[in-house]
Amino acid sequence: MMKHDFPVLKNDRFLKAARGEEVDKIPVWIMRQAGRYLPEFREFRTKHDFFSICQTPQYACEVTLQPIKRFDLDASIIFSDILVIPQAMGLTVEMRPGVGPVLPEPIATPGDMSRLKKPDVEKDLGYVGEAITLTRHKLEGKVPLIGFTGAPWTLMGYMIQGGGSSTMAQARSWLYKYPQESLELLQLITDIIIDYLVMQAKSGAQALQVFESHADYLNDELFDIYSLPFLKKISEQVKLKLDELGIPRVPMIAFPKGATLNSLERLAKTEAYDVIGIDWTVEPSDARTHLAKTTVQGNMDPCAMYASEEQVYERARKIASQFSKKGYIANLGHGILPDTPIASVEAFIRGVHSS
Repeated sequence: MMKHDFPVLKNDRFLKAARGEEVDKIPVWIMRQAGRYLPEFREFRTKHDFFSICQTPQYACEVTLQPIKRFDLDASIIFSDILVIPQAMGLTVEMRPGVGPVLPEPIATPGDMSRLKKPDVEKDLGYVGEAITLTRHKLEGKVPLIGFTGAPWTLMGYMIQGGGSSTMAQARSWLYKYPQESLELLQLITDIIIDYLVMQAKSGAQALQVFESHADYLNDELFDIYSLPFLKKISEQVKLKLDELGIPRVPMIAFPKGATLNSLERLAKTEAYDVIGIDWTVEPSDARTHLAKTTVQGNMDPCAMYASEEQVYERARKIASQFSKKGYIANLGHGILPDTPIASVEAFIRGVHSS
């Protein structure tokens, strides 16, 4: 096991809230906070392509720190991408301007699964661990660092669709046409994710988030079969492996974007995750009712950031006040949009902290 002598953490609001403890101020961070809305990130991108940044620890560290230097945030999240796992499994992933991620040779039929390999995570994805270790040192204890992964169903969706989709029709049709092969593919991805998250915790990640970004394509029946068991297994196995390695457990966050309230409640009842993220379609009162014992993270509409500064401040303050200083982490209900005004980000953070 690796031993790291990291700087002492100065702001533990986020970790306290994740553990369900009371805090002096509601903690706030923003999904995709190291990204295209920042002029310094856009400048950095003119010199380096997207996956070069992900795969070069010094670059990933530099970009991760950009929003922390600029804003009064309570957590950082390592700059990476959920599609590094399909890459490590042998699929080509390209980031095309104006399009987003493209997998030019997707998995069209179960026969194509033979092209996939189970990577050696320490070797094939070790650059993420190196970036995490470097960033922990460079943060100098200012705020905690979050590691992350895509969830199995979300990654399967990209691997079959060959990119983003408004319907996920090919991937969803697999669940009906090839139920057994779908479960096999999800299990393969799950095993890789477990090793990947353990490696991130060993490298210094202080919390781990699992992005089920395609949960909105699953009804309750499909969620129960093709998402929930795998989310549960990831959390259980990561905790078990960290215990075996003698590494203190880290809070685990699941963000099933677009999941129904029933699905969110079923996930909460497993008690597999310390924190459940909610998107902007979930009412705070419903979240409090259905996820009563779990810390909730979310859920300002990313498009609300285009309102005036005063309105952004008030909306952030109102959302935060509907929760409390216990069991709540403020965030957007999805990743921040690329042309979000910097002044809105500042107003959002101020509004949360004022609550």
